[in-house]
Amino acid sequence: MSKSPFRVLFVCMGNICRSPTAHAVFRKKVEEVGMADRIEIDSAGTHAYHVGEPPDKRSQQTAAKRGIRMHDLRARQVDLGDFYHYDLILAMDEDNLANLLAMQPDDATAEVKLFLRDHAPEHGHVVPDPYYGGPEGFERVFDMVEVASERLLEDIRHRIGA
Repeated sequence: MSKSPFRVLFVCMGNICRSPTAHAVFRKKVEEVGMADRIEIDSAGTHAYHVGEPPDKRSQQTAAKRGIRMHDLRARQVDLGDFYHYDLILAMDEDNLANLLAMQPDDATAEVKLFLRDHAPEHGHVVPDPYYGGPEGFERVFDMVEVASERLLEDIRHRIGA
């Protein structure tokens, strides 16, 4: 009998910049170590601003330059079922963490944490939103997310004994 995969959900506000970036970067790292069947990855937003839309073009361009695919991702909003389906829900900033904790049911099984603070604190506690800035903001977000994703993968491998 096979074990269920470890499930990770990345969350930002609109699910078009930061959380799909984390989703795509982490997915590539998981695939590179041959663990795609052991770790399930998704992303969502706390707000429904962009449901059904692909990631921001600037995120996609930055990803493509780094050999990361994200064109297949589509924005969705967090729902209550996510707190039972996922093992770990990682917010990109304190506002989204607060939103998640406010909607988290008392009997939820998911751990809800800040992605950067818990996996790359030397880069700060939050992944900044690059939406209103220039290309350098997207590059910075990718740099932060890549470091945090490597450490997240180490953490999950330790948790599942892989």
